Formats: sequence, structure tokens, C-alpha cells
Amino acid sequence: MLFFKTAPLLESSLKNKAAQLLVTPTALADLSALDARVVVGFMLPKRLKQGTVFIREGEVVHTDFMMLIVDGEVMVQNELGPGNEGTVMSVIGAGSILGEMGLLDGEPRSASCTATTDLTVAILPRESLLKLIKSKPAVAARLMLAISKRLSDRLREANRKIRILDGLSRALQQELDVAHKTRLRKQGAERPAQSELKSAETP
Repeated sequence: MLFFKTAPLLESSLKNKAAQLLVTPTALADLSALDARVVVGFMLPKRLKQGTVFIREGEVVHTDFMMLIVDGEVMVQNELGPGNEGTVMSVIGAGSILGEMGLLDGEPRSASCTATTDLTVAILPRESLLKLIKSKPAVAARLMLAISKRLSDRLREANRKIRILDGLSRALQQELDVAHKTRLRKQGAERPAQSELKSAETP
């Protein structure tokens, strides 16, 4: 869980780097460089130690923020249950963003995130987003469009993977059906042969 309401604004060098990273393909590529500079002016810096679990799956408190990784790497996991290790979904680095859904809806987190190195991040809480909307509505609108485009792309990719898995599942089911029918035919052919053998053995 992160607390950042009293954090200072990004310093100049960090602001420049964050603005460059915010428009990379792993972040919000549809945002212009000029808009990115405005957006990062509303973001807050945070440094996290290696090993810190800063987002937990199912967390419901302080979930309304988006984070840009400026330096370091993060492991994203899905929890399997109490006492079980999570499934690693991805390891992401500088230029990646996290939590954009939480920024929009504030709903419980869908995955856990752990700093695998020391991290430097830039955070956009909803409070800062509302300030951006009030002072720079056109930039805020383009930011929301860029976030929506990113979420749409992720949804399409998820649907593509579902279709692939569905195709594999259907192919596997067909193979199982063929194997089952083959086994039934074999069993059917064996029964008459066994009956004939028993008849021949009977005096």
C-alpha cells in the first residue's frame, strides 16, 4: 500500500525522463510529448526498496492511482491462494505503467507487484488527475483517451489469447473423442473373439 499525498512534485531531471518514458510503446504511446510533459507535472515521485510488495492483489484501500516505472524492475504476480506461491505474469521495467484501471475505477487490484530492484516511480493519484482535469481539461481528455486505447489494446490481446486457447481446447477434445471411439471399436472387436474362444474351449 502506498501513501503519497504529501510527496513533492517531480524534480526537473526526473520530470524530463518520466515525460520521455510516458510516451513509449510500453506506456501511453498515443500521448504526445507535449501532453506528457504537462501530465508528469502532476505526478509525484516515489522510491521503493528492492523486495517491497507495493500493490497486493485484492487490495481495496488506496487503489486509485497509476504508476510509471522510471528506473528499476517489477514482478507482476497472480496469487493462487493462502500458502501458495503466485504465478509470475510478467517482469516489467522502465517505461511501463501500472494501475491505470485503478486510477479510473478505484476497484480492488487484480495482481500483486513486487520491486525486484530498487525502484524510482512517478505516481498519478486520482486527486492529481482531478486537478489536471480542472486546470488542463484538453490534456486530461487526451490522457484519458490514451489510457482507454491502452486498455482496449489489452482487452483485444486477451480476447486473442482466449480464442487461441479455445481452439487448442477444441483440438484436444477432438483428439480425445477419436481416441475414445477407437478404444470402443477395439473393445467391440475383442468381445466376439473372446466368445468364439470360449465356445471352442467348451467340450
